[in-house]
Amino acid sequence: MDTIFAEFESYLFQEKKMAKNSLQAYRRDIRGFAGFLGDKQIEKLTDVNNATIISYILYLKKEGRTTATINRKMASVRAFFNFLIKRGDITDNPVTKVKTPKVEKKAPQYLTLDEVECLLGQPDDSLKGKRDKAILELMYATGMRVSEIVQMDITDINLKMGFVACGSEDTKGRVIPMGSICKKAMQEYISNCRKGFIKDSGEEALFVNYSGARLTRQGLWKIIKYYADKAGIDKKITPQILRHSFAVHMLQNGADLKSLQELLGHEDAAATQVYLMVNKNRVKDVYDRTHPRA
Repeated sequence: MDTIFAEFESYLFQEKKMAKNSLQAYRRDIRGFAGFLGDKQIEKLTDVNNATIISYILYLKKEGRTTATINRKMASVRAFFNFLIKRGDITDNPVTKVKTPKVEKKAPQYLTLDEVECLLGQPDDSLKGKRDKAILELMYATGMRVSEIVQMDITDINLKMGFVACGSEDTKGRVIPMGSICKKAMQEYISNCRKGFIKDSGEEALFVNYSGARLTRQGLWKIIKYYADKAGIDKKITPQILRHSFAVHMLQNGADLKSLQELLGHEDAAATQVYLMVNKNRVKDVYDRTHPRA
C-alpha cells in the first residue's frame, strides 16, 4: 500500500497542483487511514467497503475527533479512492454512500465597530506602535488572513494606487483595495518606521520583528492579543477576529456576497455564506427589541 499512497501524494502535488499545507493535511489523513486498515488487518484496498468506512468514522469519534476533523479526513479518503478509480484499481468509491456527520455551523466571532475603533486606536507613536498600527489597519481594511499578512513582501503593496497584492502558493491570489486610513498608516510605517527594524537592506518582508526578520504568525497573534487586552475587549480573541469583523461589517453596509467572496479569497461560496448568519441574528435582535408583540 505504501507505494500507492506515495503515488497519490505525487498525483496531488503534480497534477492537482495542491498547496503545500493542503498536501500535508491529505498526507496525514491518508496515513492515518492506512494505520486503521493495518490494525483491522485489511491488506487489500479492494477489500475496503462501506462497513469499513463506517467503522473508521466510529473509531474517529471514539478518539474524540471533532465533526469538522472527521469530515476533513473523510474528504481526503474519498479523494484517495477517486484516484484509485481513475487508475482503474477499483470501480466504486466506498465513501460516497456513507453519510458523514453534519457540522453545526456557528456564527463567527467578530468585533463591533466601536470595538474595532478602540482596538485600532491602542498603538502609540513609537516605532513599534506605528508598525503595529499599520498591521492592524491592514488586517481590518483588507480582511487578509494572518498567514497572508506575514507572507507579504514590500513589493506586494502599492501605496500610490492604494491596493495590496495578496496570496501565495498556499492561498488564492487576489488584489485588494485599502482605504485612506489604512493607506496613511502603511505610508507612515514604510517611509519612517520599517527601516528602523530591518538589519539587512535586502530584506523583502513587509513586516519585520525586532531582529529584522519576517514577522511570524505567532508574533502577529501576540500583537493582536496584546492590544485587545489593552482595549479591554471582553471577547474570545482569535487570530481571525479582524478578518471576521471585516466580512461582517462589509455585509452590514451593503456588500454583495460574490464581491466579499473574492475579497476574502474563498474558493467555495459556502465559506462566505457563514457570515450571513450574523446578519440573520442581528435582524432577529432588532425585531425582538422593537416589535411590540415580539
